[in-house]
Amino acid sequence: MDNPIVQEIYTRLDQLGIPYRVARHPLAHTMEDLTQVGLQLGAVIPKNLFLTPRNQSAFYLCLVAPQQEFRTARISKQIGSSRLSFATAQHLESLLHTHPGAVSPMGLLFPQAAGVSLLVDQALKDLPWLGFHPNDNAQTLAMSGPDFFLRFLPATGHSVTWVRPDQDLPG
Repeated sequence: MDNPIVQEIYTRLDQLGIPYRVARHPLAHTMEDLTQVGLQLGAVIPKNLFLTPRNQSAFYLCLVAPQQEFRTARISKQIGSSRLSFATAQHLESLLHTHPGAVSPMGLLFPQAAGVSLLVDQALKDLPWLGFHPNDNAQTLAMSGPDFFLRFLPATGHSVTWVRPDQDLPG
């Protein structure tokens, strides 16, 4: 049985009329663990990183293409922030209702995430299908890219700041 947070995510997607596919799998701890899942779902599963500057004055959920090298200095420069690092597990739980290893934009559905800014790799912009954990890294859901960007995100009240993790200059 899914935990209540996972159930709430699926219920909200159903209420929004957003179609999705689900794959249940052994706990995924690395991007390599998700290679077969992505193939099974026909979706690209981005890296999902929860970041904050040292003073924790802001929080960012950053979605990066899976093959992309990620350097916080590049993203920090592009968004005009002091150097970003990974946020704490406590902040991840309180803001996105998830835990390390299951970071997901699905957590943006919750009111506590209202202040989290969303950064998305431009390489993900036009993909037909994207995959994300429903705040549980023993399953992955896939939805169409247009549904994610044009239906899901507006329903959460979040807009996208596009970034280029492969470039040093502001995007």
